[in-house]
Amino acid sequence: MMKKQVSFFLSLTVVLLAISLTGCKSPGKNPGGVYGDEVGGLYDMGIPLGEDRFTVGNEYPGMFAPVLFAYDSSQVAAGERAKIEAVAGHLKQNSTHLVILEGHCNERGSREYNLALGERRALAVRTYLIGLGIASDRTQTKSFGEENPSAPGHDDGSWSQNRRGEFVLYY
Repeated sequence: MMKKQVSFFLSLTVVLLAISLTGCKSPGKNPGGVYGDEVGGLYDMGIPLGEDRFTVGNEYPGMFAPVLFAYDSSQVAAGERAKIEAVAGHLKQNSTHLVILEGHCNERGSREYNLALGERRALAVRTYLIGLGIASDRTQTKSFGEENPSAPGHDDGSWSQNRRGEFVLYY
């Protein structure tokens, strides 16, 4: 009887150790914070990271303003939809262009919470673009959480500017 109990606990220990060593992939291990979907990850799309990248500020000054979000929200406000529609118009006229939708947050909240909220914001913008007729395989999402603030302050004015979705176009 004693040998069966020792054998059982030894087997259980081995199984638990194996599970703990092979667990789920941590969000922190995701290279560059890229979140893929059914069309594959960023690398599967053939987007050359760091090459041929242009942002609207450099290529199209003021044309694609960031989509701003309310506190603790990933819902695209009615007043922000025209910004996404402008990007959709550009993508329709430039069929070789792809877009990465970056989700950003302010510094309030934990790192994990902000990464998840940033992803939901990017996905909300992506969903709206797809609804406007942009093929899903031309879009990708990426969450930065609170890591790349656009406004450096620690007040309501800065926080409201940091709660945003940005467009990074590739051609």
